[in-house]
Amino acid sequence: MTDDSTLDELADLIDEAFAKAFGRSTDKSEKTYAPYSKEQPTTSSLYESIEDYTAQTGKRFRMTKEQKNLGLTREEAFTETYGDN
Repeated sequence: MTDDSTLDELADLIDEAFAKAFGRSTDKSEKTYAPYSKEQPTTSSLYESIEDYTAQTGKRFRMTKEQKNLGLTREEAFTETYGDN
């Protein structure tokens, strides 16, 4: 069962996405980490490795087009996205 905090976070992300898409300003500061932003998460890494990411999420780690254009390896892109331990 999903807890309320997860649903609240999801609702906030959806609200922010619609606000950005339609040019509305939000009164909230950018407190959430967007996976495509250049900022690194302030907490310790969510995943230890690409294999750990796959095991926890059931998904394959995918690089962004920007990371591919920069010529990063998958490991470098993963570290850029999720930070070091």
